[in-house]
Amino acid sequence: MGLTGLQGLVLLLLWSQTDAEVGILHAVGDGTPPPTKDYCITYNSSWTTLATTVSSATYYELINLSIIWLCSASELPATSVKDKAVVVQNGNCSILDKAVIAQDKGAKLLLIAKKNGLPIPNENRSSYKDLTIPIAFIRYKDVMEINQTVGNHIKVGLYSPPLPLLNYSMLIIFLISVFTVALGGYWSGLSELADLRPSSPSSSEREGRKQNDDNVTFTPLTVILFVVICCVMLLLLYFFYKWLVYVIICVFCLASAMSLFNCLSALIRKIPFGNCRVFCCNRGFEVRLIFLAAFCIAVSLTWAVFRNEERWIWILQDILGIAFCLNFIKTLRMPNFKACVILLGLLLLYDVFFVFITPFLTKNGESIMIEVAAGPSGKSEKLPVVIRVPRLDYSAMQLCELSFSLLGFGDIIVPGLLVAYCRRFDVRTSSSCIYFISCTIAYAVGMVLTFVVLTVMRMGQPALLYLVPCTLLTSSVIAWRRKEMKKFWNGGGYEIMEHTDNTINEENAITAGDQETQ
Repeated sequence: MGLTGLQGLVLLLLWSQTDAEVGILHAVGDGTPPPTKDYCITYNSSWTTLATTVSSATYYELINLSIIWLCSASELPATSVKDKAVVVQNGNCSILDKAVIAQDKGAKLLLIAKKNGLPIPNENRSSYKDLTIPIAFIRYKDVMEINQTVGNHIKVGLYSPPLPLLNYSMLIIFLISVFTVALGGYWSGLSELADLRPSSPSSSEREGRKQNDDNVTFTPLTVILFVVICCVMLLLLYFFYKWLVYVIICVFCLASAMSLFNCLSALIRKIPFGNCRVFCCNRGFEVRLIFLAAFCIAVSLTWAVFRNEERWIWILQDILGIAFCLNFIKTLRMPNFKACVILLGLLLLYDVFFVFITPFLTKNGESIMIEVAAGPSGKSEKLPVVIRVPRLDYSAMQLCELSFSLLGFGDIIVPGLLVAYCRRFDVRTSSSCIYFISCTIAYAVGMVLTFVVLTVMRMGQPALLYLVPCTLLTSSVIAWRRKEMKKFWNGGGYEIMEHTDNTINEENAITAGDQETQ
């Protein structure tokens, strides 16, 4: 139950950051061609309106006065600041008082150098009605770097490009999720075919059957227990995040390494050569699988060591996440459609409650689900149980802080269990993949619907709110149209057939033993 609890921690979150009041300072130096570089700024959109393109921004010569506070006009040097952009240090007085002094001396732009963080300028401006100069925060380290990077004679302009309507990271997440659900369901069907096949004396067949014996079947009672565990673990993470996050990281490393091994070993066993063995403690081990295990452990440990390197580690996390979801969908079996309805229905309620209802119950007004999945503010460690893809467009957000679209593993695994059941039902009833294909298409439609609502609402969405109705209704309609609803609901005699197969095998074994005795 440990792995099932893990995938339920961050169910059903697709998070896209909304437009923050962030912009870009475009610095241009002397030279042919002139050196340029962009820096992150924050501003108050009710105070300042920035251009939307770099070409439409107004440029001013930059004067670096970050060694002064500018709390009085006497601090200004003898050199004129008229028609220039001025950088001063944050603190000692209101930024609006600094802006008044700078404006009175003829400056056209005021930049406040901040050493820790970039807040949004937000002070009471009611008594500063004549103040018109643009004000923005910039990182102090960027001010120190700008001369070394761009040069001495620098002109700067401010602009804030709007975020494009289409976020291409969503397309990547869509492809990952649909691919994983379809492949996991297909793999589960292959496992079902292997169970129905007569016994084979070959070692590879025995290995495959041994893996199939590790499959776990959910019952309605187990489903309810599983949802309760998900709720408890989510609440524990919300209140004890700074300790439990490391437990989840350790569990993810172990589970993802095992999952990656199971996925790759299934492919390697199809190769007819290179299966030499070494023997230890009266057991034989394939050498290629030993090397594969070492490789999977190395990949998992690499992620653990570099997990906070956001620029590239998301690729490794997504690979491990895909393997984890595939292995989970293949391993965990739903016995019938009734169990699928109970599981998806309860998790839908769980998801909606923790995303939409909990903001009314928490002190800060934040959703428990979103806060746990994205990580509480100020916490560098993030939960690894999500597929992460950074925004692929160039924007102020990407310059200030790499922003990601996230999809919880549960958004893949939970509907994937229904898709896998549909595939196994196709195998049991020889129905030509109609249930499997229809449910997979319904999942894809649900994901598209999620993205559309996300784009329109500009806030995190519980994906199961759209995935569950699409997949359950589609499966039900197909079963009703084919007049197989009763069989589909009860599992098509799945448990009876499995019990019968086991009984026949046992009877065959007894008969064979009697014949040998004779």
